[in-house]
Amino acid sequence: MSLQRAGAGSHTAERIAETITSSVGFEVSSSEIYTKAFAMLRREARPAAARYALRRALLEFGPSGHPFEDFVAELFIAEGWQVERRKIIKGKCVEHETDMYATRSGPNGVETIAAELKYHNDAFYKTDLKTALYVKARFDDIWNCDPKTQNCPIDRGMLITNTKFTSQAVAYAMCSGVELLGWSFPETANLYDRIVAAGIYPVSTLTSLKHSEKKLLINKGIVTSAMIPGKRDALRAAGIPAERIGAILSETQSLTEPFSHV
Repeated sequence: MSLQRAGAGSHTAERIAETITSSVGFEVSSSEIYTKAFAMLRREARPAAARYALRRALLEFGPSGHPFEDFVAELFIAEGWQVERRKIIKGKCVEHETDMYATRSGPNGVETIAAELKYHNDAFYKTDLKTALYVKARFDDIWNCDPKTQNCPIDRGMLITNTKFTSQAVAYAMCSGVELLGWSFPETANLYDRIVAAGIYPVSTLTSLKHSEKKLLINKGIVTSAMIPGKRDALRAAGIPAERIGAILSETQSLTEPFSHV
């Protein structure tokens, strides 16, 4: 159940589910159910409400994909990677701009990743085979560079999206060696799991911020809730009064606290 996955707790989740079931008709849409559940959860447990709304919070990064790219970079940094954004890498034939280039030292030496990020405003849109083919072709050109004339800097190539993949895109990527990271793929350590594990949430998850305030902060490059404590001036510049700034900082802190899925 998505409510429990967000950390609502089994008793709270059951009570919300029972309340909604008894108050809606058979023709109610999933969107209406979500709205009712979110409103109830927000009153009882803001951190759980923020996690419950995480998928929709990512959709608020639009319309351009740059805030999502910056958010994923912050996620990888929290996981211990050194990250360069929109890096130019020379392949065998042409140069390529990768959305994210990441390196990390491990037991077997320095590991390198180049990632192509695809952002979608529509939660139901799926990244398809055509995109996977295009990304694989770019990585092949980089992988096929001549080590005699240049450094060939990529061990792994990734395609990352905020939504899902088609079954054909998954089959092709698994066969061809392109790694996929999406909202619910792979089954474990997917985008949702990694966000929660790292405690790096989109600033748009904060339920104490108004929609207009979220957009203003995102436009200023503040893409994660973890950036908020060091950006009080930006909050004041957005016209947020001191008492609300305190509530926002409190919610930001609460998102990093551990929670149970059961």
